Formats: sequence, C-alpha cells, structure tokens
Amino acid sequence: MSTIFAKIIAGEIPSDMVFQDDQVTAFRDISPQAPTHILIVPNREIPTANDVSAADEQLLGHMFVVARQLAAEEEIDANGYRLIINCNEHGGQEVYHLHLHLLGGRPLGPMLTRRT
Repeated sequence: MSTIFAKIIAGEIPSDMVFQDDQVTAFRDISPQAPTHILIVPNREIPTANDVSAADEQLLGHMFVVARQLAAEEEIDANGYRLIINCNEHGGQEVYHLHLHLLGGRPLGPMLTRRT
C-alpha cells in the first residue's frame, strides 16, 4: 500500500517540492517545527530504518548530500541545522516511508527533554 509520501513523489498529491531527482524527493513539511523543515524521501519505499539494507548505502549517502545542498540553498548551513530520521512508534515515526528531516533557521535546543 502506497504511503502519502509515495503519492507526493508521484505527483498525485500537491506539495511544496524543493528538489527531485531519480533517487529522492524533497518537500517542505506541512507542519514545520522550524523556519526550515524539509523532508528528504527516497523515491523507493523503505518503511523504516530497520528495513535499510547494504544495497541502500549509496541512496542514504545521496540523501545526506541533498540535505547539505538544501541547507546551503536555505542559507542555514553556516549557523547549523539538524538532520533526523525517526524509526517506529517510540522513535516518533508517523509515516512509514523512510525520510530525513532537515530542520534549521533558528536555535533548535536540546535533542530530548532531560528527565529529572
């Protein structure tokens, strides 16, 4: 069953797309958590990080290269940005199609809230 991301990649659902090539598609998150919040998604469905195989090494590296390129285009590279991949329920994954969040444009604070 196709995910919402697969439908965005195919152009069946509109998005604010910022990049697409034969391997990945990048578009702005509809509920941004920072001034820049872009999702970088493989064009081939991979449900979770647990489903990544050795055959995906080049694709994952390409996702990071695209993230670096987009960070420069968004002018957030000098001050810094965060890259996040969530995996499964406890990791906060909401769409089961692997995706890399590129966030920046303001100080992002700590990764997790500290427990006392």
